[in-house]
Amino acid sequence: MSSPAPAHTLAPPFPRHLAVIILLCMGCAFAGNHVAARVAFDDGAGVLLAILMRSGGTLLVLAGLVLWQRQSLRLPAGAWRWQLLLGLLITAQSLCLYSAVARVPVALALLVANVFPILLALLTWALGGPRPTARTAMLMGLILVGLVFVLDVPGRLATTTHVGPQWWLGVALAFCAASVFACALWITDHKLSQVRGSARSLLTIFIVFTSVNLAGLTGALPGGLNLPATSTGWLALATLVVLYGTGFIVLFISVPRLDMPRNAPVMNIEPLATLVMGWIVLDQMLGTVQILGGLIVVTGIVLLTYRKSAIKADDLAQQRKN
Repeated sequence: MSSPAPAHTLAPPFPRHLAVIILLCMGCAFAGNHVAARVAFDDGAGVLLAILMRSGGTLLVLAGLVLWQRQSLRLPAGAWRWQLLLGLLITAQSLCLYSAVARVPVALALLVANVFPILLALLTWALGGPRPTARTAMLMGLILVGLVFVLDVPGRLATTTHVGPQWWLGVALAFCAASVFACALWITDHKLSQVRGSARSLLTIFIVFTSVNLAGLTGALPGGLNLPATSTGWLALATLVVLYGTGFIVLFISVPRLDMPRNAPVMNIEPLATLVMGWIVLDQMLGTVQILGGLIVVTGIVLLTYRKSAIKADDLAQQRKN
């Protein structure tokens, strides 16, 4: 006789209003994580140090939960190479996004990075999946129009003010983060869909933690392990670890009860929450045109992801801000 399923897999879904509240809180927690990261970077902390602390704290708690639930980490034959690639992609996404946050306003970095649904749809089509529908193509166009305003392309073309290389590098890194995250979601959906979510999440975080350690020890990213200069930076790093770890673990535990295929678009509150937090904490305020573009981008993403069964919504929630 097979052993009974764990109790948490049999629990009924939360009422929708409660699920939405949880997802809103988690979106705000992930937003706060990025704002705290910028505070730490401004105080001299290295990008690798922030990712190391974040992934290390989450790894400890997640490993404890998996051990407590006595879940197996055994993967199907042939899945290990895809799991390794997934972990490396999430590592690259973390490095690119945090590096972007260190260079441009946090809300701008998050809005650019959140175009990954477009890239995922195009990647899926290019690799033999279904062609985007007319509705999907229209929403993609809407998101790109919004992104033009987020980047204030009209204003930058109309002025002779020089835009520094750090700005362009930050935007490029944010787009790179979106690209590798789209690849990670494709692998999760098409190559690791049979792997239990807990095992996939733990192994992914472990690979991120190990990769960042190796990068730090080899000096692959000069200054990546620099310590904050003051207690403000250390407090920001601690806040980052708590916010990210709480968000990730709560989603890890609650995903089976959150009805993610229906409620996942709520997570797109993150760029808007980042905009508000960036203004309050960092005095970073986007212009009126950029805010309008941000609203267009978020609206398009919500409509694009709503009821989109091609994306594993639980994977989107569990891996979204690694």
